[in-house]
Amino acid sequence: METLPAHVDADQLQKLLDTLPDTVFFLKDARGRYTHANLTLVRRLGLSRREDVVGRTPAELFPQRLGDAYASQDRRVLAGHAISSQLEIHLFPNRAPGWCLTHKTPLRRDDGIVGLIGISHDLQQPDGRHPGFARLRRVLDHMETHYGEGVRMQALAKLAGLSLSQLERQFHRVFHLTPQQWLTRLRIEAAMEHLRGGDSVAAIGQACGFSDQSAFSRQFKASVGTTPRDYRRLVAGAGG
Repeated sequence: METLPAHVDADQLQKLLDTLPDTVFFLKDARGRYTHANLTLVRRLGLSRREDVVGRTPAELFPQRLGDAYASQDRRVLAGHAISSQLEIHLFPNRAPGWCLTHKTPLRRDDGIVGLIGISHDLQQPDGRHPGFARLRRVLDHMETHYGEGVRMQALAKLAGLSLSQLERQFHRVFHLTPQQWLTRLRIEAAMEHLRGGDSVAAIGQACGFSDQSAFSRQFKASVGTTPRDYRRLVAGAGG
């Protein structure tokens, strides 16, 4: 959706999405300032009033690492590039970081971009009661053991006794991500842990399954909001 239909009121949409505790919703103007934010976002920022968010930018509201990353995303979207299913770190209700999927798209009016609309949905725990969970457990175990290697999606499908398309559908139903997204999550989480140690950034990227240092840095920044080197300095400055 690149523009709100004329009969859709942004205030009504905001009020509707206030009821979703696992979903952050927002509208921003052409300068990246919030014009609307649901109460989930307000509370995750440790604030009590929507008015404390409206008129401000992510850089003014979030910790610097996250605020700068979100502002960079916004500039891309305001230049006309939608973001879909971006796997990244967000703030959860206790203000601790957690994983979510983010979608942002430009808002257009009279052939110009006047702002953006976005939504970030928390990743839920895997549905262990799903009938496909047991079959996919072998796939998950394989990824957790071999994430540092060149994992092929076709090989994962063979492990599960499924076609590649069947694997992707069933994996998404149970784990709420594609197999490739889950693998990326495993690799990034491992890298975050390794960056607390003394190995070089290049060695960590290779150990975590990234083809080269630039690919590692690019994916890490997209997910975590900062480069591996800056993340290492951040956790060192916080005492580890």
